[in-house]
Amino acid sequence: MEVVNNEFEVGECKGQKLVDGEQMPLVLRPAEAQKRGLCSLVATLKANKEWFEEKLLQHSAVLFRGFDVRDAEGFNEIVDAFGWDDIRYVGPAPRTHVHKRVWTANEGPLSEFIYYHHEMVLINEFPTKVILFCQVPPPEGGETPFVPSFRVTERMLEEYPDNVREMEEKGLRYTFTAVSKNDTTSMRGRGWEDAFGTSDPVEAERRARALGMNIEWLPNGGATTVLGPRPLTRVFPGRKARRMWFNTVVGMHGKETSSATMADGSEIPEHVVKRCGEIIEEESVQFKWEEGDVLFLDNLALLHGRRPSMPPRKVLVATCK
Repeated sequence: MEVVNNEFEVGECKGQKLVDGEQMPLVLRPAEAQKRGLCSLVATLKANKEWFEEKLLQHSAVLFRGFDVRDAEGFNEIVDAFGWDDIRYVGPAPRTHVHKRVWTANEGPLSEFIYYHHEMVLINEFPTKVILFCQVPPPEGGETPFVPSFRVTERMLEEYPDNVREMEEKGLRYTFTAVSKNDTTSMRGRGWEDAFGTSDPVEAERRARALGMNIEWLPNGGATTVLGPRPLTRVFPGRKARRMWFNTVVGMHGKETSSATMADGSEIPEHVVKRCGEIIEEESVQFKWEEGDVLFLDNLALLHGRRPSMPPRKVLVATCK
């Protein structure tokens, strides 16, 4: 088995794909049994930050498997090893703070599919890295699939060049309706008070504007956030000039609590959205969790989601600038 950096063996996992010549995810295991421990992993990461960041850019997803990572405290040590700045989550998913930089992942019902998305794609400041830790793997289902975003752009340009061009030129407009208080019976049940960290509507409006959105208040105490125009694709430095499908059109188009249109209000054709969803699924890596897994995702390069799951399932998350 290939050994890299004298510390890790390159392994394999179910669902892994070869994308543009690179394994996705790159699976790293301890090269020797005595290097399984958390302290050894943290020390190695601290000493090899630049090497690891290059690997993450190269593969877009890096999985540490077979290390003795047991809880939120240990996971936080791994996140802290890199010295990346934290970024506070803003979005509809109900989450609970666990320890320092660590939160629960979406606490919505496990029976629901969380659709593919770039984390916090709708606001002005979004994380560059999403880091996930599996404390309790689900007995069935519960995969965290992810998708190389540039492949979606390439295939949409092949099949719908005129529609892509129109959406690029006009930009996108999104709306999302939120209740006042959290509703954990919904995977998008985070209330606006929790999302903006205030129960004062005036302060919520100020904070929303800073994030690049406006608020329209509803008679029932809820709120509709309006965002746009937003780009369809983005090109980020260090990622081979790839055009990332950096939007949430499929996830929000025509839903009960959300919408996605072109910025001038014109509709995005239903058949285009449907086919885009099929392409995203076809390009996905269906990653299945094992206990103790720590998965690093390049949020600028990958969409990710969550498959429906049988309980129990406990996955924790940290997001970094």
